[in-house]
Amino acid sequence: MDVIAEKLEKSRVKLTIEVPDEKFEESMQKAYKIVVKKVNVPGFRKGKAPRRIVEKMFGRGILMEEAVQDAVPKAYIEALAQVKDEYTAVSNPDYEMVEMEEGKPFTFKATFDVKPEVILGEYKGIELERLSSEVKTEDVDAEIEKMQQRYAKLVVIEDGEATEGDSVSIDFLGKVDGEPFEGGTGENYALELGSNTFIPGFESQVIGVKVGETKDVLVTFPEEYQAENLAGKDAVFTVTVREIKRKEYSSLDDEFAKDVSEFETLQELREDVENKLKEAAEKKAEQSLRQSALQKVAKSTQVEIPQSLIENRINAMVNDFEFSLSQQGFTLEKYLEITNTKLEDLRNNYRANAEVSVKADFTLDAIAKAENIEATQENVDAEIEKMAKNYKQDLDKIRETMEKEGHITNLKFGIMLDKALSFIIEQANIK
Repeated sequence: MDVIAEKLEKSRVKLTIEVPDEKFEESMQKAYKIVVKKVNVPGFRKGKAPRRIVEKMFGRGILMEEAVQDAVPKAYIEALAQVKDEYTAVSNPDYEMVEMEEGKPFTFKATFDVKPEVILGEYKGIELERLSSEVKTEDVDAEIEKMQQRYAKLVVIEDGEATEGDSVSIDFLGKVDGEPFEGGTGENYALELGSNTFIPGFESQVIGVKVGETKDVLVTFPEEYQAENLAGKDAVFTVTVREIKRKEYSSLDDEFAKDVSEFETLQELREDVENKLKEAAEKKAEQSLRQSALQKVAKSTQVEIPQSLIENRINAMVNDFEFSLSQQGFTLEKYLEITNTKLEDLRNNYRANAEVSVKADFTLDAIAKAENIEATQENVDAEIEKMAKNYKQDLDKIRETMEKEGHITNLKFGIMLDKALSFIIEQANIK
């Protein structure tokens, strides 16, 4: 089989493939056996008419359509095998028929994206900075204070005025131009003063009001308010405070530690908080370092990324986002409707990140090849074991499922990329 390869722009290749007569004849004969069962030929039982009679009566084209569907995919696979040392296809082909005339070799063209050439820049000895993972005393103090606030008790205040941070129960009636409006009435409405959950300016005017007192609160609805009939309008709310509750904080002592944790003393609780903060800081520093290393190396890499791979990565990002929405009880369609966004706009928002992500993968893949970095069986086993532990599933069952669904190859590729990134870190000059 004759194959002519032509390199196009943006990592695309066009193969001109000439199918040998004997090969195409095999497909024509298969086509005849399919077609003859579908047509009615006078003088013959269905499926028994000779091929020459079928062609004479219906034309050669009736067989060509079936023959092409059989011959083209087979010839394309054979052609790829011939050029495999030079090109690796990464997308499905677009076909173009060139020669289908009887007496001439059947010829077609297949155009597809190929794995691009990667020209690596500097990736050994690059300069990197690691974020500090130091945990200061004030960081621990702040975390302990958050716990103190989280476990605070709400105590009813009989006397005194409402202050910022208090939770008040209020009745209110809102009017615009002297007329009540829909949604402007409430009874025993719970509101935390200072939470900024009500109309701007409302909460601050309730501060200083006592239990049983009534006050007119003057506000202006924001211009972008969701109810168009109220947007930008001045309103008066007649507010009555029914109850005031104030947070009562526990003393920061050993008793507090016993109440909110498994520790006996406040010092033990502080040490645990410090260790967790340090662990989180170290993890953040490591992630930041790896991200910086990848960005720096990828930036100096030259690679012409096929558009189809970017589209595939965008598809994956949209699917991940759709799954995240489903976990919150939303659908992608509903999200697009609420945000007045088109799917194409959402895809375009992901495009830049998709391009960076695909380029990073090609960069790490090229480094792995250059440094003979591979995912060993031990690496794969360890990763599957980690997955089984995280998902609390049987190890053998997860392995069997991954092998059956063909995910082991992707797992090995991901491990290889991760090891390549670790290699960059090991070779870097880190400050």
